[in-house]
Amino acid sequence: MKLNRRNLLAATGAASFVALAGTVPAWALDVDVSGGKINPLPIAIAPFLAGSGSEDAAATVSGVIANNLGRSGYFNPLPPESFIERISDFEAQPNLESWRQVQAKALVTGQAYMDGGKLRVAFKLFDVNSGQMLASQSLAASPKVARRLAHRISDQIYKALTGFEGYFDTRVVFIDESGPKSQRVKKLAIMDQDGFNPRTLPVQGDLLLTPRFSPTANEVTFLSFGTGVPRVFIYNIDTNQKEIVGDFPNMSFAPRFSPDGGRIIMSLQSEDMVNSNLFEMNLQSRQLRQVTNVAAINTAPSYAPDGSALAFESDRGGNQQIYVMGAGGGEAQRISFGKGRYSTPVWSPDGKWIAFTKNAGGKFAIGVMKPDGSGERVLTEGYHNEGPTWAPNSRVIMFFRESGGENGGPQLYSVDVTGYNEQKVPTPGFSSDPAWSPRLN
Repeated sequence: MKLNRRNLLAATGAASFVALAGTVPAWALDVDVSGGKINPLPIAIAPFLAGSGSEDAAATVSGVIANNLGRSGYFNPLPPESFIERISDFEAQPNLESWRQVQAKALVTGQAYMDGGKLRVAFKLFDVNSGQMLASQSLAASPKVARRLAHRISDQIYKALTGFEGYFDTRVVFIDESGPKSQRVKKLAIMDQDGFNPRTLPVQGDLLLTPRFSPTANEVTFLSFGTGVPRVFIYNIDTNQKEIVGDFPNMSFAPRFSPDGGRIIMSLQSEDMVNSNLFEMNLQSRQLRQVTNVAAINTAPSYAPDGSALAFESDRGGNQQIYVMGAGGGEAQRISFGKGRYSTPVWSPDGKWIAFTKNAGGKFAIGVMKPDGSGERVLTEGYHNEGPTWAPNSRVIMFFRESGGENGGPQLYSVDVTGYNEQKVPTPGFSSDPAWSPRLN
C-alpha cells in the first residue's frame, strides 16, 4: 500500500503539522507499508553559520541533524560538497533555484552564536519547490548540550516533514557487557539514542537484567542479583539514588512501570519454583497485588499506554504465547497463533501495536501485531534476536542480536516499524536489554 505525504498527515496528525508549517509541501514522501520500503527524501542541511566562539558548536549541530535524519531512513542528507549556494546570511531568503539544481526537496539553514553565556541556535526549514518556510525556531542552552539542541531541532524537522513526532531527543538504557563469554560482567549503562554520550551508571551487582524507564525518563527499574538474592530496584538517574522496591522470597522477573509511574508490575515465582505469576506493587503504599493466578509461567508483562490492559507471555497453553487481559486481572485472551513460541510483548506508545520476539524454525524474529492478534508482521529475523523496545513515536523498534561463536556477543539494532532500515546502534562494546526513554523535552 502506497502512502503519500498527505495520507500520512491525515493518519498521524495533520492539524499539528499545519499549525507548525502553515502549508503542505509540494513533494510527497512515499512509504510502502506492506513491503517495508521507503523512498528517502533528499534534504540539504546547509552548514550552520557560527558566531565568534561557537564554530565547533555550529558544526556539531548541523552534523548531528544530518546524522539523525539520515539514520531515520526517511531522509537522504545531500553531501555539502554538492551545494551550489553557500549560505552567508541567515536572515536572507535562500536562492532556492540553486537547491533545486542539486535535487534537494527540503532545505535546512541555521546559525549558532553565544548569547549571555548560553549557546543560541536558530534554524529554518524550507520547502524547496514552493519556497515556503515550513518551520523555524530559536533555542538556547549551555554550550555543553549542543548535541541535545540538535536533537530537538531534528525532532521538529522530522515532524514537519513526516507528520510523526520525533524521537531524537531521547536516551536508551541498556546492559553493557564485557569479558569472556563464560564470565560476562554486566553493568547498567545509558546513552543518547544515536549511541553518543555512553556511560555506565554507578549500580553494583553481579548480574543486572531488564532495565526499564519510568514515564518521566529520570528513573529506571531493573533486576539485580548483587547479593545473590534477586531484587527489584529503582534507580534515579539525576540523583544517583537507588532504592529497593521490595524483598521477595522467590525469583522475580521483568519489572516495568505503569504508565502513570505509580506502580510496578513484575513476575514472582511460586514457592516450589515451578510456576510464576504477575504481581503489581503500589510504589507509595508498597502493597503487593496478585494479578494472575494460573499454574504456569506468566511473565514479561507490559501495560497498554492508557494503563487499562496488560500484555504478557504465558505457557498455560503448552508453550510460550502472548496473552492480553485487563490491568485489574480477570480472564486473559491469547492473541498469538502463528508457528513457534512468542515472548517479550511490548505495547507501542500509541497503543496500536504489540512488539514481540518469536522463536520458530531455529530463528528468532522481532515482529509486531495488533492488540487483538491481527496484522502480525515479522520485521527482522536472525540467529538470536530479542528484547524489543519502542521509540516514543511508535515508528522505530530497538532490540538486541546475539552473535554465535566463542567471541560472539549481543549488539543493539534498530528497525523501522515497516521492516525497513535495519541498522546497528553504536555502543562501546557488547550490549543487551535496551529500553527507550520517553522524549526528554
